[in-house]
Amino acid sequence: MIKDSFTYIAVLIFAAAVLVYLPRLIKGNAARKFFSFAPPVVLIYLGLMALCTLGAWDLQATSAAYSSLKNPLLYAMLFIMLLRCDLRKILRLGPKMLLGFLAATFSISLGFVVSFAIMRGVLGEGAWKSLGALCGSWMGGGGNMLAIQAALDIGESAMAYALVMDSICGTLYIMFLLWAIGFSDKFDRWTKADTTAIHAVGASLEQEYAADSRPLTWQNILMLTGSGLLVSAVCTKLGGAVGDMLPFFDRATWTVLIVTVLGILLAMTPFGKLRGTEEVSNVLLYVVIALIASRADLRGIGNAPAWLAAGLLILVIHVGIMLLLAKLFRLDIFTCAVASLANIGGTATAPILAGTYSSALVPVGIIMALLGYVVGTGGGLVNAQIMSNAKMSMLA
Repeated sequence: MIKDSFTYIAVLIFAAAVLVYLPRLIKGNAARKFFSFAPPVVLIYLGLMALCTLGAWDLQATSAAYSSLKNPLLYAMLFIMLLRCDLRKILRLGPKMLLGFLAATFSISLGFVVSFAIMRGVLGEGAWKSLGALCGSWMGGGGNMLAIQAALDIGESAMAYALVMDSICGTLYIMFLLWAIGFSDKFDRWTKADTTAIHAVGASLEQEYAADSRPLTWQNILMLTGSGLLVSAVCTKLGGAVGDMLPFFDRATWTVLIVTVLGILLAMTPFGKLRGTEEVSNVLLYVVIALIASRADLRGIGNAPAWLAAGLLILVIHVGIMLLLAKLFRLDIFTCAVASLANIGGTATAPILAGTYSSALVPVGIIMALLGYVVGTGGGLVNAQIMSNAKMSMLA
């Protein structure tokens, strides 16, 4: 079992590197079909999740390394990805983004109510309160959950099973979405979605990159890496200070906001034209995914089977409704997947999913996640009240 931080980080990065490199090493039709079904990003998540569950490293001994690296590297990745952002093209996606977000929020809300109605008998007394708090988290983020927990006076022990459900179901769902995004063409044909605007954002970047004949130098890579890390460090301090003064968002969300604004502004300067943004941001992307997957411990899956079943039922209902709404309103898989994860995962994961589709679309994930923080507390409290009323009517 790995206990020292350096070995833990080294193993994660090496594992990610090997899995990303596999499609280059293994050729042939069978390999091509396999990697189209299980791309490297999914293999990284699945492989490291399996190693974590098998106890390859000590979660407590390596927690300091994880905590000190995960968010700072995420902020650096976002900053470098945003240097390639064309805000004018992003804003054209506004109506579709909003529709996708509302569809995700509605389906999550309905999923919690239906799941509670079906499983309330096995979830225990007062489950509606814990589910209401978790609903706020799945609509927005951790800050919304804490606000609902305080409003409904929910004790820490009452939240224990809900947090297990959140951790395990959330982990499995992230992996599912990373896998599903690989079927974008088939999904978009099925829904008859107009993906012109979304493809235009990514295509313009690809054309610029192809037309750029400047060599990729180690000086560029070092400059981008150093700048990204410095921006991450400074913005973390600023985000913490602003979060203390304006607690509407938590510190991490304020940090993402500051990084986003800075990245978009610098994208309009010569610094944003430095060659190497794609390469450096991709390295950081896969390292962050490896870090997240390395904490996906499924050993607690047997501790709260009824709650886990309720969580999976919520996700099944959510996905089912999203599929129906996507077909009805001709939504593309990018909009549906990012809207879904913006609700359930928030600013920590939605930009990562957007970045796996195209680094130019990272702002979409951030904007949707911020919308979640706006509606999360109110939505969770409304859901809790609905579940409470449903319980009383069933007892009457």
